[in-house]
Amino acid sequence: MELKNQHKLHGGELSFYQHQSAVNKSQMGFAIYLPPQVRTEKVPVLYFLSGLTCTEENFMIKSGAQRFAAEYGLALVTMDTSPRDLGIDGEDETYDFGSGAGFYLNATAQPWAENYQMYDYVTQELPALIEKHFPVCSERRSIFGHSMGGHGALTIALKNPDSYQSVSAFSPIVAPSQNPWGQKAFKGYLGDDTSQWSQYDTVELIKTCQHKLPLFIDQGSDDEFLAEYLQPEKLQAVCAEHKHPLNMRLQTGYDHSYYFISSFIQDHIKYHAEALNS
Repeated sequence: MELKNQHKLHGGELSFYQHQSAVNKSQMGFAIYLPPQVRTEKVPVLYFLSGLTCTEENFMIKSGAQRFAAEYGLALVTMDTSPRDLGIDGEDETYDFGSGAGFYLNATAQPWAENYQMYDYVTQELPALIEKHFPVCSERRSIFGHSMGGHGALTIALKNPDSYQSVSAFSPIVAPSQNPWGQKAFKGYLGDDTSQWSQYDTVELIKTCQHKLPLFIDQGSDDEFLAEYLQPEKLQAVCAEHKHPLNMRLQTGYDHSYYFISSFIQDHIKYHAEALNS
């Protein structure tokens, strides 16, 4: 694990690292913000999953989350959205597949299966690394994300309810099996057998999950991807049908950008802090 750079802010410390991932068989980058409370105690940890094209830097630079993480005493962790520079044919051809577009799943189709194991990276390898090297509480963990990362956060939390105290999302892709972004990714990473896709689809998971972990979602009304790619009405319908707790807030006039995220980030940090400290 190599420290790339470090910055002090809001009384805490933001650090960027690179390490060799065993599951992805490649170099991966992650960032961690440790609040000032770590000087005297271990703190809960909140993982953020970013959207298409992002790296571990975007959220840490643009969201303004560290101010509130310091206030509520939470560690923040972000990671790159895929392995990179592997020499795989087609990995850099489009923004929505390959580099920067790992979709937080374990690929089973070639040539992606060797390196694109983002689900295992997020749920197993990275938390183990964080809990080994930093003063965080392994039993106090939550997750949230944006867009593709919102999809990742929701599906990961629903499949691992004992591992996360809470989950939330900004503008998540909730039904990837039913829109162009998800269909392209799932076919490429998982193959043509659509029965394998449902394990990474929030709408499909709601239909069968037994542990009804509440979902907290903010969605901008002026999001340019709203109708074709995000489809929040599908999640509202399935949650209503299966009585799954959902707090979805439609924020009037907001788009898909980090301007939107930074406007409501305090609400999400507070939401997770209350769950993690209860």
